Amino acid sequence: MKELFAVFGRIGLLSFGGPAAQIALMHQELVDKRGWLTEAQFLRALSFCMLLPGPEAMQLATYAGWKRGGVVGGLIGGGLFVLPGAVVIAALALLYGAYGALPVVQALFVGVKATVIVIVIAALIKIAGRALVSRAHVLIAVAAFVALFFFAVPFPVVVLVAGIAGALMQHDRTTTAAAPGGGLRQAAKVLLIGGILWAAPVVVVALSGSAFLLDIAAFFSLMAVVTFGGAYAVLAYMTQEVVFSYGWLTTPQMMDALGLAETTPGPLILVTQFVAMVAGLAQGGTALAIAAGALTLWVTFVPCFIWIFAGAPLIDWLDGRPRLRAALAGITAAVVGVIANLSLWFALHVVFATINRMETNVISVIVPDLATVQPLAIALTLLAGFLLLRLKWSLLLVLPLTALVSLGATFALGMV
Repeated sequence: MKELFAVFGRIGLLSFGGPAAQIALMHQELVDKRGWLTEAQFLRALSFCMLLPGPEAMQLATYAGWKRGGVVGGLIGGGLFVLPGAVVIAALALLYGAYGALPVVQALFVGVKATVIVIVIAALIKIAGRALVSRAHVLIAVAAFVALFFFAVPFPVVVLVAGIAGALMQHDRTTTAAAPGGGLRQAAKVLLIGGILWAAPVVVVALSGSAFLLDIAAFFSLMAVVTFGGAYAVLAYMTQEVVFSYGWLTTPQMMDALGLAETTPGPLILVTQFVAMVAGLAQGGTALAIAAGALTLWVTFVPCFIWIFAGAPLIDWLDGRPRLRAALAGITAAVVGVIANLSLWFALHVVFATINRMETNVISVIVPDLATVQPLAIALTLLAGFLLLRLKWSLLLVLPLTALVSLGATFALGMV
């Protein structure tokens, strides 16, 4: 147990840079240095985690801990992967609530958000290379983008349709692994017990009569089961709901939330905790913000443990179900279109000061006011792209650099 705490504590503290960097770090620590997993076990587990809703790197850490020390080891592995980032996010959310509106802070955020444009585009390129393996998958990705950007179709509907389309494209119904009866019974038991634990705080909140916390619990519980493809895939949908349906944050605040989440260790989906805490500050002060943040962490990450503890013993069996694999491949292809929608949405809101929505009976699309273009944001995006994609600089260097350049340029131009 002491060794598990030491190793996964180190991984949690150093898990900057998104899932690719986090997975590479775990490979180095768990496969190369310690041999806790073989190369084949690591790759099989990674493939399984990528098929699940939720952050795949956190689930991989949970699996590695489970493989080493059972359920307790899994709780240590996944918990320590999330905890450092959650503590940092909590502090940043409270500071943002107090000082986020200051002009100096906003000037820094222009550089951060410009860098995030590049990060999201880089994620789009990586996922597209892995997911678009056929012409049919390309069509699914394009259809997902069109449905979201031009018709504002809800994200869960896009995921459902993509899964059905993927399953229908698979004509091979043969299976390569027998169903392990005992394993299936154990998985059902884990799902039942885990589901009760997951729902317990939500029931308590419902009985307390807090409409705000109940909305937080219900919304982020839904996010936990539809986040196929990671946080980038659902951020645009989450923004739409958080800003326009619930009115918890403004669009600029939501963009600041994503920028801050990129600067902290741990999974990017911790942006949900930031959103909940900032909304809690606006609704009722610090105590409500802390309660909202804790509740969001629970409903977001408890399902990740459930999926691993229930499904990890069945990896070989699940890998032998071609129709299921095809459905999940369809969802992954749709995620490419979803992230493309997020990339365009985020870039337009950073580069233009005013964004309007054009709506008809069928189409609902955002249109920038070309007169409000912001040259500084464009220049910072090009700078971040050059440093990250061309020179391969670390994100930990580029983010503070672009923030400081933005601050200096803003003062030099007399904008603050």
